[in-house]
Amino acid sequence: MRIGYGWDSHEFKDNLPLKIGGVQIPFSKGLSGHSDGDVLLHALTDALLGAVAAGDIGRYFPPSDPQWKGADSTIFVQEALKQVHRAGYAVANVDSTVILAEPKLGPHSVKIQARMAKLLGIRASQVGIKAKTPEGMGTDHAAIAHVVVLLAPRPAKPRRLRKATWATERST
Repeated sequence: MRIGYGWDSHEFKDNLPLKIGGVQIPFSKGLSGHSDGDVLLHALTDALLGAVAAGDIGRYFPPSDPQWKGADSTIFVQEALKQVHRAGYAVANVDSTVILAEPKLGPHSVKIQARMAKLLGIRASQVGIKAKTPEGMGTDHAAIAHVVVLLAPRPAKPRRLRKATWATERST
């Protein structure tokens, strides 16, 4: 088994769409970032990469590279998942907490859970989504995400046996 932890934060800005967990959420502000600012998917990407010691999101998608400006963060998760599979693992469980003053994520949590499960190729029951308010942390104008992933070894593919020929079968 492998465990990975990811953390990310982005500041709210006017005139940007708000995406959290791959889901667009109606709100007057969005999260700033070089890509689409999806704080939850960025933390998930780092958790996946960290679990297999494959670096971090910046290694694969540097903010200095203009090709990632405004990019959909699902691309980041897909690349991280490739690294997980290449290392011989599969996602067993994800648990996440998003900290933000507003908007309330409760009404969107089932949709976020389903979207993340689909991205990872697992059941929604394997994805935990929680939202908390920052109460006294001084981060009312930002969103923060914490994600933990548990990876399990992927079952080895069964080896294909060659069909025995009649002559081989007779000689045994």
